[in-house]
Amino acid sequence: MMRFRLLALAMFFIGVSAFAQEKPCSYELPKRYCVKEITVSGVKFLNPDVLISMTAISIGDTIQVPGEAITKAVKKLWGQGLFSKVDIKASRIDGDNIYLEICLTEQPRLTTVNFTGIRKGEADDLKDKLKLRSGSQLTQATLENSIHIIKKHYRAKGFLNVEVNPVQENDTLISNGTRLTFNIQKNDRVKIGEISFEGNKAYSQARLRRALKKIHRRDLNIFKSAKFIEADYDESIDNLVAFYNEHGYRDFKILSDSIYTINPKRIGIHFKIYEGAQYHIRNIEWVGNTKLPAEALTAVLGMKKGDVYDKSLLEKRLFTDENSISTIYMDDGYLFFHLEPVEVRIQNDSVDLEMRIYEGDQATVNRVIITGNTKTNEHVIRREIWSKPGYLFSKSEITRTLRELGQMGHFDPEKLGIDPIPNQADGTVDLKYSVEEKANDQLEVSGGWGNKMFVGTLGIRFSNFSVRRIFDKDAWRPVPSGDSQSLAIRASTNGTYYKAFSLSFTEPWLGGHKPTNFSFSLYRTIQSGGVSYFYQSSDKYFRVSGASVGIGTRLKWPDDYFTLYNEVGIQNYKLSNWSGYFIFKDGQSNNLSYKVTLGRNSTDQMIYPRTGSNFSLSLQITPPYSLFDGKDYSKPMSDSEKYKWIEYHKWTGRIQWYIPLIENLVLYTNFQMGVMGYFNSKLGHSPFEGFDLGGDGMSGYNLYGKETIGLRGYQNSSLTPYVRVGESLVGNAHLYDKYTVELRYPISLKPQAAIYLLTFLEAGNAWQNAGDFNPFNVHRSAGVGARFFLPMLGMLGVDWGYGFDKVPGRPDAHKGQFHFIIGMPF
Repeated sequence: MMRFRLLALAMFFIGVSAFAQEKPCSYELPKRYCVKEITVSGVKFLNPDVLISMTAISIGDTIQVPGEAITKAVKKLWGQGLFSKVDIKASRIDGDNIYLEICLTEQPRLTTVNFTGIRKGEADDLKDKLKLRSGSQLTQATLENSIHIIKKHYRAKGFLNVEVNPVQENDTLISNGTRLTFNIQKNDRVKIGEISFEGNKAYSQARLRRALKKIHRRDLNIFKSAKFIEADYDESIDNLVAFYNEHGYRDFKILSDSIYTINPKRIGIHFKIYEGAQYHIRNIEWVGNTKLPAEALTAVLGMKKGDVYDKSLLEKRLFTDENSISTIYMDDGYLFFHLEPVEVRIQNDSVDLEMRIYEGDQATVNRVIITGNTKTNEHVIRREIWSKPGYLFSKSEITRTLRELGQMGHFDPEKLGIDPIPNQADGTVDLKYSVEEKANDQLEVSGGWGNKMFVGTLGIRFSNFSVRRIFDKDAWRPVPSGDSQSLAIRASTNGTYYKAFSLSFTEPWLGGHKPTNFSFSLYRTIQSGGVSYFYQSSDKYFRVSGASVGIGTRLKWPDDYFTLYNEVGIQNYKLSNWSGYFIFKDGQSNNLSYKVTLGRNSTDQMIYPRTGSNFSLSLQITPPYSLFDGKDYSKPMSDSEKYKWIEYHKWTGRIQWYIPLIENLVLYTNFQMGVMGYFNSKLGHSPFEGFDLGGDGMSGYNLYGKETIGLRGYQNSSLTPYVRVGESLVGNAHLYDKYTVELRYPISLKPQAAIYLLTFLEAGNAWQNAGDFNPFNVHRSAGVGARFFLPMLGMLGVDWGYGFDKVPGRPDAHKGQFHFIIGMPF
């Protein structure tokens, strides 16, 4: 008992001594101290000096404890969102000096991010959007933002009821690490069950629903999607406003729009609108115009007194149409031109408009700057630029330049840009064109089925070749490039009895000063009877050798979209016991021809044209030997003598239109026709150079001596008329026509992979003689397909077509055909 009392007394004196030494601060009696030291504890990844600077307390400061400085410092550190615990305490007090310790607990560090309830591809997309890096701090703000991004991602796809539940688990392998898992339940896509309007008088509910365009209620129309997509909803509201404005309802307003739940899978949308009155134009006055008189401007505007006040049409006629008033001024150098339509008077249902024009001075192009070309030489780009230094500024010339750069095929057409940099002080403008190179050299690996055999093709095309740099060893990366020349080498074979080789070269600017196109080609094909391997049949074969050289030039009349191309070609045909294909089977024949082509191409780009047209008219003709060689072709003679030099005249034409419908949906139409004639009725048609119709139209197995024309939905060559020659049936048409209508919609237009889907209607026929021609007697087909453009492979395609009309003698020719293409578009 005595020992216990002594121990207690000793502990009492020790406690009193310790209390006297620490002198803790009293929170009831604040006191001012001088900060002698600041330390940070509990952090591993953050810089202590930066954290101390955040507190706004520095060594030497005098602060009150407790007081406002400490409170603000704690709030600032909390506000960073980096810590789960923040505390500032006095580690030591020595008289009027205080030693501060900032005690922190960092937020956990993210180690892995996982997703449940969705596919791997969706998870990869979300990871790209979330941008959550391993090792980064996982704050509450980061977590909430991630949930928001995930929900927004799925709501944009129609999953309005998506649920996201984040789960954190400690990572036992890493200190302060956490594994984050998002449990996602998309639930069913929500569809629109009904759309209603309140306040509409001028138009019916059904008409207004059509005006929305992008959203539709669920009904029996299978071609309309009833899914609710937020982006489509926003666009539909804009479409409704535009619809009323286009019909003169300038005061139209959407007073409210509400979305309500019908059931878990259906929602309803209700619009409360105010239509207002329908307005008409009364007077149009022009102010500030000196270049053109008011009468001329009004004629260009195309709107007059009494017309419905269509704001959208007014905007187009003033600013955006190809022949708008703004374009007329800007094509004449008036870069600083400004036009403001003002409603100066509204009376009853009439609007008075005043067009206030500031013309400014004409601007001259000072410099033309090109950026982004890493492969194509600058002089190659500059020769395609229409707006040159010293020229007056022209909006149309800039538009044409962008079109020509897109047609070169070396740049991503979606990334072409123009940035005018005006200098109003000296009346000049710098034009900065930006391009982005894309890979367009192509390795062609083609496969096609024709005449009961599969033919493979291997080729390579360099589309931006440079001959002048061949001897520059530094230019071989892997080949000399940058001058926009084209070099192609191609070989085809079926592995047993057919092979073909070709070499071609094109220089688009011969001499470098004018757009004079020069080209030449060499080719040879060998086909044996198939009775021995590797083309060695000596008694049965068909061999063709040929060469051509051509010159083309751009015309200035009727306009500068026209081109004229001239070509001279020579071909040699050798046949030995080759029956069933041509009207003679033994001998040798030569074809010396001249071909002239008048063309006009105004399409906006090569891979996926949206606007413009492409027209060509060609005549291929040989000398009329029979008219001056002194031979009487009515008398018997050998085929070799009769057709030693073939003669004919062949006319072909083609016109294509590209019409943009909505967004990137394009209507493509095509009509083409060909007719082949002769000079001497006693000699008749040439045995070669006719037409072969039907199938995919691929050149993988090209019947040299015939022009192959595809018509999907039918077997290859199935629509070519046949005639009996001796014991054989020979197919050769001397007249054909073909009609095509396609709807095209792109899935991706990225330079790495352009993809679009299509559906088509096609019709055509072929005849032996011109007298049999009937444009309404055609074989019809329809189908669907897809195109894939890969820079290294070119255009890949697959189509399925069904022929509606039977082919006499070939009962299976029309019953659904797949057409598979690699390296060759339709």
